[in-house]
Order: sequence, then structure tokens, then C-alpha cells
Amino acid sequence: MLEYNEITLRKYIIFEKEPYEVLASHVFRKQQRKPVNATKLKNLISGRIVEHSFHVSDKAEEAEIETKKVKYLYLNKSEYWFCDEIDPANRFKLEASLLGDAIKYVKTGSVVEALIFEEKIFGVKLPVKVDLKVTEAADAVRGDTAKGGNKLVTLETGVTLTVPMFVKEGDVIRLNTETGEYSERV
Repeated sequence: MLEYNEITLRKYIIFEKEPYEVLASHVFRKQQRKPVNATKLKNLISGRIVEHSFHVSDKAEEAEIETKKVKYLYLNKSEYWFCDEIDPANRFKLEASLLGDAIKYVKTGSVVEALIFEEKIFGVKLPVKVDLKVTEAADAVRGDTAKGGNKLVTLETGVTLTVPMFVKEGDVIRLNTETGEYSERV
């Protein structure tokens, strides 16, 4: 059981008999009152986001989330298909709404971790940084820094991203999947 102040960012808890991920947590006290932990929680099954304040006397059970390595296969009509890393015949699909925006940065054939709660797969955990090849990039024009010295490029997964002017077509860049921003050129 977690105390009210142990319910922090990226923890998985059982709230209202369902698993939730803590997206935000802020412990504060108003004047002479007891401290409160104001949290933002995401339901791992439905994707619904709720805000809840945990008081000093409140406790939450930590959700037991298992992980298993799976391989990303393909996208078909807003359904992402995966297979077991060891047994490719064991396939399953997840809706785009459960996975969020970060799945757009994962290449076909990449290995990610599936998140499992009570024998049911509800999502995937992606690496924080991924390396992707630039497939389309406009040439940098000397003196064209009115827009801040950045340009739009298309990556091998089809995603467009704002990068510095020196990035060329064919370069491999590293980006952050949590923020969706350019990190460095590899």
C-alpha cells in the first residue's frame, strides 16, 4: 500500500478497482490544513484522465503491472499489430487510442515492452529515445533564420518533425518519444 505522498509521477495504482498511471502529482498544504496530494490519473484500460486529491489518511494499492517483450508489426486502420518476440504466430492488436502519440516514432520490427494487468495487455512501454532516418528534408538556405533556424523533415515512420537547419536527408537523428522533440544527430 502506498501512502498519500508516495503516489508520485509514473507510478501505477489501483483506484476505484481499476489500474491507473499517475501523470502528475503535487503535495501541498493550504494554510493550517493537513497536506493534500493533488494528482492527475490516467485509466490504463479506457484511457480516461481524472483528477483526484489524496488526503493524509488515504492509501492506494500499487498495481502489479507485468511486462513482456513484443515486436511491432504494422498499422492497419488505426489498429497496431504486435507479436510475441519469441513466437511470431502469437499476434494481438491494440487500438491507437490506448497507445497515444509516441507509437508514431516506433519502426516496424522494433521490440517494445507490452504492459500487462491481470493477464490482459493494455498498452506498450516505449523507449525514451529512438533513432530514425530522415527521408525528406528541404535544403538549408543561407540566411534563412527568420523562422529560428529550424526546418520540417519527414522521418522513415512518416512523422514530420522540426529539426535544426544542418540536418540533411539520409541523416539519422535521435528524438525523445515522450516530448516528440529532436535530441541530437547520430
